[in-house]
Amino acid sequence: MKMKNAIITTFILALVLSSCADKSQAPAPPPPLLPVAAITSENTTTDNDYPASIQGTVDVEIRPQVSGNLDRVLVDEGAYVSKGQTLFKINERPFREQLNNALASLHAAEAALINAQLEVDKLTPLVQNKVVSDYQLKTAKASQKIAAANIEQAKAMVASAKINLGYTNVTAPVSGYIGRLPKKQGSLVSATDVEPLTTLSDVHEVFAYFSLGETDFINFKSQYAGNSIGDKIKKLPPVSLILADNNAYPQKGKIDMVDGQFDKNTGAITLRATFPNANGTLRSGNTGRIRLGLQHDDAILVPQSATIEMQDKVFVFTVSKDNKVTKMPITVVGKSGTNYLIKEGVKSGDQIVLSGIDKLQEGQVIQPEKTTKVAQITNKK
Repeated sequence: MKMKNAIITTFILALVLSSCADKSQAPAPPPPLLPVAAITSENTTTDNDYPASIQGTVDVEIRPQVSGNLDRVLVDEGAYVSKGQTLFKINERPFREQLNNALASLHAAEAALINAQLEVDKLTPLVQNKVVSDYQLKTAKASQKIAAANIEQAKAMVASAKINLGYTNVTAPVSGYIGRLPKKQGSLVSATDVEPLTTLSDVHEVFAYFSLGETDFINFKSQYAGNSIGDKIKKLPPVSLILADNNAYPQKGKIDMVDGQFDKNTGAITLRATFPNANGTLRSGNTGRIRLGLQHDDAILVPQSATIEMQDKVFVFTVSKDNKVTKMPITVVGKSGTNYLIKEGVKSGDQIVLSGIDKLQEGQVIQPEKTTKVAQITNKK
């Protein structure tokens, strides 16, 4: 029995040893076949987005210039109005009566001037014939001048009354869109009211205001020739406006203003871009982003798909001459389309792995699949 067990044990050990020998002799899997490309430098443009606030070329508060009851509201909220169109009608009766009173005063002053002139005409020959003293003529002439002055004063009162009467028709100073209407028909309005009757926005063109930090502004100025900011502005290319839905506004804008000084609180300077808006798509209060392109000469570009992010750092896998890969940290300074603009970490001529990098390990050997240069791939994309 013992002999039998020994034979069985020996047989099992032989099987185990045979299995281990088979495993040790199994061929190693081949290195993974991965696409590899050489990095080159080229001239490119990076797009930087800056938050922007949009305003109409004219945003004006409509306020009454006389006090009174609001008889009629002749527009609706959001309506488009033309320059000179009547928006509100204030009760004109008190102001028409003021005009009538001023006209009556004017007529009385004109009559007084006629009387004064008659007195002068009567006394003039009497003084010449020494019938009366010239003192009376001088007094009459002084009264005539006073009457003439009273006419001028009365005319001014009539003009003022006409102006106030005209103010009862509140008209649009520009063409544009009406805002909210907090005052309703019958409300008592005054020129001293805190809240305006409404706001009016002329948006046939819109202004998009955005800010650049000091570093961005220095880089921005260095891109374009010119001895002054005005010269540089003339040579700026059109800019894009990215709306809140991440779609680009269909028309390009033009930067036409740079603020005279930096904001002390934010350390930024404000720029303005003007966009055409004939269809009224944009309104005052819209927000968006100004996409500003900056030119870079001999830039190193790496496809974003060839990078991996770990702990707030970006890496690529470079390939050595013996086909070993090395995880290399890179410094990204911008984006150009689907590519990163690289400042440090790799240089022109370096070989990098383009895809399949999520399973690679430091020092692993691969089988390179040569492709076109990274810059050429970038242009195709």
